[in-house]
Amino acid sequence: MQTTLPPTDPSVENSAESDAEQAARGDKSGAAVIERYLKTLPGKPGVYRMLGEGGKVLYVGKAKNLKKRVASYTKPERQSVRIRRMVAQTQAMEFVTTHTEAEALLLEANLIKKLAPRYNILLRDDKSFPEILVTTAHDYPRVLKHRGAHKEKGDYFGPFASVWAVNETLTVLQRAFLLRTCTDSVFANRTRPCLLYQIKRCSGPCVEGKVDREAYAQLVNEARQFLQGKSQDIQKRLARAMQDASDAMEFEQAAEYRDRIRALTRIQQHQDINPGTVVDADVVALSHKNGLNCVQVFFFRGGRNFGNRAYFPAQAKGEDVADVLEAFLGQFYAAHVPPREILLSHDIPNATLIADALAVRAERKVKLNRPTRGDRAGLVAHALDNARDALARRSAEFATQEKMLEEMAVLFGLDHPPNRIEVYDNSHVSGTNAVGAMIVAGPEGFRKNAYRKFNIRGASNVPIAQGGGADGYEPGDDYAMMREVLTRRFKRALKDSEEQGGERGSDWPDLLLIDGGRGQLGIAVEVLSELDIEGITVAGVAKGPDRNAGRERIFLPGQAPKQLEERDPVLYFIQRLRDEAHRFAIGTHRARRAKAQQHSKLDDIPSIGAKRKKALLHHFGSAKAVEEAGLIDLEAVDGISKSTAKQIYDWFHPDA
Repeated sequence: MQTTLPPTDPSVENSAESDAEQAARGDKSGAAVIERYLKTLPGKPGVYRMLGEGGKVLYVGKAKNLKKRVASYTKPERQSVRIRRMVAQTQAMEFVTTHTEAEALLLEANLIKKLAPRYNILLRDDKSFPEILVTTAHDYPRVLKHRGAHKEKGDYFGPFASVWAVNETLTVLQRAFLLRTCTDSVFANRTRPCLLYQIKRCSGPCVEGKVDREAYAQLVNEARQFLQGKSQDIQKRLARAMQDASDAMEFEQAAEYRDRIRALTRIQQHQDINPGTVVDADVVALSHKNGLNCVQVFFFRGGRNFGNRAYFPAQAKGEDVADVLEAFLGQFYAAHVPPREILLSHDIPNATLIADALAVRAERKVKLNRPTRGDRAGLVAHALDNARDALARRSAEFATQEKMLEEMAVLFGLDHPPNRIEVYDNSHVSGTNAVGAMIVAGPEGFRKNAYRKFNIRGASNVPIAQGGGADGYEPGDDYAMMREVLTRRFKRALKDSEEQGGERGSDWPDLLLIDGGRGQLGIAVEVLSELDIEGITVAGVAKGPDRNAGRERIFLPGQAPKQLEERDPVLYFIQRLRDEAHRFAIGTHRARRAKAQQHSKLDDIPSIGAKRKKALLHHFGSAKAVEEAGLIDLEAVDGISKSTAKQIYDWFHPDA
């Protein structure tokens, strides 16, 4: 793989024209920039990046022949309006050559995911899916829910479309195969079976005499087979074992087999649709209407339906359905390992190339298929129906959201409906573990990937007994907290703007809503004034008397408070925004508080690791007792040398 750096060209001018004006004049400047690269470009596969002002990536594309593909951009009149706008803003390009076109496709998908260029079709929702992990690094493997990278050794099964589906399957695994779910540390320190053993959801491998290693290994093997879709074979074996136990008059053993069979039968009866002959496959169907696209992905693993998820690719308006589906596949499977078979609702232009690239990603053959009859065609039709229904719901939500934003523009005196609304709230308990929260909403609804949390760093986060209040305000001072949050938020925004040549990007809000009354509003106005920021409307939303919902008052700078009618839809919309900010702030605060409760004073002492901390706690009983211990007492602890004891003592008594 080889990287080609763009040549410097000081003659390129910064254009202040709108996209429409640039397109109207033929995009000559952008096309001229692109044409200068053609002389040095190779006819090899690779990836190219269009760069705009300040080096911002506008577009990422792949090519079988870089020179031919880039040459097509020198005639923007033959391109779509979206591509013409992109060409008009192009000021430089970067290139990476690859050995094959499949490698180029994989690299393109990774770069799109990382850089989120403005003019690429984007897969916004890129959350990881939950899976089930059966560990292999322990003599008695455990089964657990997993999300994220595959760092732990073991067998991973999934993906599941929801946590509910994972929990349901884990319940079946516990009932049918009696595998442990406890951590290795808990397992190592057990002296008697836990409650799960008592209710027959674990075989009790933590205690000697309950299940031997070979028998437990057999249970683990059966669980793997179940997750691989071989539940019918397991059920037949259990039925034979139950009959043998019954014939031998071992009725208690026969009852255990019966309970395991019932658990397996239960999961088999909870199939939304019968996949027929499909074992491991994803069904990907796309519905398009009025410029919106919905992609439904159904997951089938081991012959069972693991659920589905809907996606709404961004920046795909006006694009061909096949191109949107192809772009989706590249980005989706850049983050997820593809199954052996992918069933599609439409033919895509480069099916062979996509299959080759996915095979590289999965390290095995991947088959793309658009079925026209049989079980597979039925699955695709079912997925397509779900895509149409999801798209209809999305369209209705968009229409409602657009209407609400138009009403918000009227209420707050905006020139146009806001594209980005930011709502701020704080959460703390008497100033401790204080956090600030920012949520974002726009035409597409809540943008959770844009949410931000702020750990309050000021003295407001420290009780007076520990030195708080030194900077002029008491612990729990909401005004000071809001000042800190807004200052940090917009200083960062200004820094990003400077890096982009002074232009405000899409992450700048049109409207700021502050949870609070005139005092909180005044802080927000002061912060924006101090940072010399203009053009952002700020408002405070105060709860009504007795904090009753429906009687909120809205504060705007220099105006009397406004109060909407109790059943006004705009008031409901504002309440939803405020409640979401409150929910996010409370959740963030609780997480920080829980983390602080697990933190020990001993964790802060340099060179005191887990073993020494354990020895100190075993000797003294608590971190508080260690803090109050004398030097001689510390030296008496096993594993604590005189120098270490002196270090611990000095840490807690710096003035001694």
